[in-house]
Amino acid sequence: MVYPVYSRRSGGLSIGINLFPDNKHCSFDCPYCEIFPFKTDIIFNTETMQTALASAVLEAQQNSIPIKDICFSGNGEPTMSSHFMQAVTEAESIRAGLVPEAKLVIITNGTGLLDRRVFEFLNTAALSNLDLHIWLKLDAATEPWYQRIDRSNIPHGELLSRIRDFAATFSPFTIQTMICKVKGVLPPPVENTAWVQFVTELAVISTKNDSTEEYMNLRAVQIYGKARPSPEDPLAETVPAAILNERADLLRVALKKKEITTAVEVYE
Repeated sequence: MVYPVYSRRSGGLSIGINLFPDNKHCSFDCPYCEIFPFKTDIIFNTETMQTALASAVLEAQQNSIPIKDICFSGNGEPTMSSHFMQAVTEAESIRAGLVPEAKLVIITNGTGLLDRRVFEFLNTAALSNLDLHIWLKLDAATEPWYQRIDRSNIPHGELLSRIRDFAATFSPFTIQTMICKVKGVLPPPVENTAWVQFVTELAVISTKNDSTEEYMNLRAVQIYGKARPSPEDPLAETVPAAILNERADLLRVALKKKEITTAVEVYE
């Protein structure tokens, strides 16, 4: 339930926390997902997580390996776990005590925002001393591409609306978007345009001004390609770096027009 991994987007060692060591639990069914079918009798509990996390941090420190972050990810959508909120709080306590320079991160597909309790917890955790870094998936801005790349029965319009609501709370967050071919098809131009418009909208509504400073609460946009094998290969395919950079450039132009300086990062 705790595992070290080199992360492209973190830029170094990330210590992952998997709330689902028994089986995959997710509200999406992405064809690029790297989780192969499995089942174990391991049951998650926060006490074991705390011990394993502290041990992983100390081992990395003993080997002089910088820890970039402690990250909730693993075999599915973290917010679906009944242990999620307590686990985040316990992990933050260990981070603050042993490795305060590391970030506390959650990688989420955003569907937890439809739950009021999760929405409020993420909002509080992002703005409080927890300083939770929320990496929020946004693979699709149109219904057809959403059904192709995320394959979820959760209404797309409701999800987008709730993401807008979250951005309006001024909670800091990062958008992450996977771009790949699905059944040999690239995201169509209408998807590219809608995605740029939606992310730009999020950047605008999440920007907060006071008398002395402007806060860009959309911390970054991470565009990345398929880098690992998936159970359904070759249903999802890697695309050339030029495709990723083209999407990034479209967004940079749109953000510049709004005088927004949010970083747009590309990971091949």
